[in-house]
Amino acid sequence: MELEPGLITTGKVTGITKFGAFVTIAPGRSGLVHISEIANTFVNDVSEHLSVGQEVTVKVIRIDENGRLNLSIKQALPRQESPRQEPRGDRPPRPRQQPARSAPAPRPSGSGQPEVYVPQKSGDEAFEDKLKKFMQVSDSKMAGVAQYEHRSSRRRGR
Repeated sequence: MELEPGLITTGKVTGITKFGAFVTIAPGRSGLVHISEIANTFVNDVSEHLSVGQEVTVKVIRIDENGRLNLSIKQALPRQESPRQEPRGDRPPRPRQQPARSAPAPRPSGSGQPEVYVPQKSGDEAFEDKLKKFMQVSDSKMAGVAQYEHRSSRRRGR
C-alpha cells in the first residue's frame, strides 16, 4: 500500500498517550492521531474515546521528512452539515441585522463657505449634569478616604 496525504484507511490503535493515540495502518507503519484530531468535540481524555486494539478509520494528513505519519480520525469521518441550533423556547430565531450606515457628511453650500457643525442640545445637558454630580460625589468620597488614610498612618508611627 502506497501511503500519501489524503489516503483514508483503517488501522488498529496500538497505544494511547495523554496527547493522542498511535495507530498501525500497515505492517511496520504506524502514525500518531493527535488529541485534537480524534473527534469533532472537545477531547479531555483520549481513553474516553479510544481503546487499545480498537479498529478505526483514519486519514493520512501529513508525512514528514523523517517518514512519520500524522493521522486524523475526525477528518476521515463523512462530512456532516453543521447542526442547526434549535430556537430557544417559543421564540423564533432573530433575523440578522445589517450594520447601521451613517448619514453622509454635509456638503458645503454653494456660497463657497463650509457649513459649521453645531451640536444639538437634546440630552447633552442632562449628561453634563449627571457627570458633574458624579464628579462631586466621587471627589467627596476620595477626600474621606484620603482623610482616613492620613489618620491611620499617624497611628502606625507611634
